[in-house]
Amino acid sequence: MDDMPDKSPVAGAAILHRDDIRGVSGGAKYTVALFVAFTVLFPTMANDWFALFRDWISQTAGWFYSFVVTLCLLSCIALLFGKWGKIRLGGDMERPEFSWLAWSAMLFAAGMGIGLVFWSVAEPLTHYAGNPFIGSWSENTNDVEHARMAMRITYFHWGLHAWGLYAIAGLIFAYFSFRKNEALTIRSALRPLIGDAVDRLPGKAIDVVAIVATVFGVATSLGFGAAQINAGLEQLFGFEISITHRLLIVAGITAVAVFSVASGLKRGIKILSLTNIWLAALILAVTLAFAPLEPILRNLTLRIGDYLWSLPSLTLATAADNSGWSAAWTTFYWGWWISWTPFVGLFIARISRGRTIREFVCGVLLIPTVVTFVWLSIMGGAAFSVARAEPDIIALAQQSPGLSLYTMIEAVQPGSIATAVAAIATILVALFFVTSADSGTLVVTTLQAGGDTDPPLAERVQWGIAIGAVAAALLLAGGLGALQAIAIAAALPFSVVLVAMIAGLFVALRKDRPPPA
Repeated sequence: MDDMPDKSPVAGAAILHRDDIRGVSGGAKYTVALFVAFTVLFPTMANDWFALFRDWISQTAGWFYSFVVTLCLLSCIALLFGKWGKIRLGGDMERPEFSWLAWSAMLFAAGMGIGLVFWSVAEPLTHYAGNPFIGSWSENTNDVEHARMAMRITYFHWGLHAWGLYAIAGLIFAYFSFRKNEALTIRSALRPLIGDAVDRLPGKAIDVVAIVATVFGVATSLGFGAAQINAGLEQLFGFEISITHRLLIVAGITAVAVFSVASGLKRGIKILSLTNIWLAALILAVTLAFAPLEPILRNLTLRIGDYLWSLPSLTLATAADNSGWSAAWTTFYWGWWISWTPFVGLFIARISRGRTIREFVCGVLLIPTVVTFVWLSIMGGAAFSVARAEPDIIALAQQSPGLSLYTMIEAVQPGSIATAVAAIATILVALFFVTSADSGTLVVTTLQAGGDTDPPLAERVQWGIAIGAVAAALLLAGGLGALQAIAIAAALPFSVVLVAMIAGLFVALRKDRPPPA
């Protein structure tokens, strides 16, 4: 994707003075290093603690996560239709750096990722098997209603709430950096609230919280990626599924990502990002060619309508639910998405200079959500068709989520084609792994360097290794359960910061005059 932004400093955005960021890098590094050391040295104890944190947060603060993601979505809607929609992310006479087509393509790329590939079959099938809203599935239950509710819940977890988070975070980055000439950091959004205190200890602490949340959020995705790649290698070559092999996968692909970060292969990452899109499109096309078309089209039309109609009731129901189901699904997703907001938000901000707030919110909310729903509709619809003929895939999705994608591929497509598609899916996840680790490292180093998007080489290498080390430590401690638990726990402090950032944005907007019509 040749139009993707490079890693040069962002024009018009300030960079904090060295004195203002002293302690941020060290504080974040010590926090991550202590976490990795504790998890590796005491994996059983660490896993028990992660589970305790997950359960405590789910029971006492799960409602707060629902409040935060809903607040972000409502804030986006208010900005979309409010009087500030004409304000540009930059000067009043500034125009977008990228065309609508190029910008849409980059948002499309942002909408795809490891998690979407990993869960696109496993999540719909797991909800199909049973959920609090409709009960457990059996061969005598209403199959259509179970599929309907399963897709409704899956869309809920991956749809507007998630992209509302990313949209508001990206808007905050872009507004304060490009219009207010602040540094490209989290603390910049809090200047309207706490003034020059953002340049002292409170501001530094906020950036540390954001960095740590980002590291854990990206590491969670890398852990899922390692599990998916291991499942693919087992399917293709009989490569045993084990923690050891997952750790080797994390180490190998992290090494590739660190090499990319260190060598500054900007064009290479652009090519990989474009390749990801084409591979994903190829998987969808082949699945559509061989899977029954009717359930897929039903997912893509009727189920999206179901989702939109039930959005308020699902939001309220999951906010009030503190059961194990909610902890394993909704609270986990909200925590994971909150942890990802600095990562995705910073990327979106950097490609959106010159757009109006209304253009920005409309594009970021709708384009990736549509991409996500198309992917989930096709993969989920194909999975339901397989489940009706081979119910064993439902239990597999619950016990080994990474394998369910390959089982669906094998059931839907003829032998040699199934093998080729399985190989493509594994390559796709591996490429997402590299690009996510590379981009995540850039975001972390930008935040710890006070908004400098071209930080020293040593910092980039250190943080690339750190993200891989966190993913490996979590897999060692408790596998997928530990990944879910840490995503929930890491998001709690940053969710408080995010609410303050939204307040800071609206305080600043009240003093900003929209351009004349």
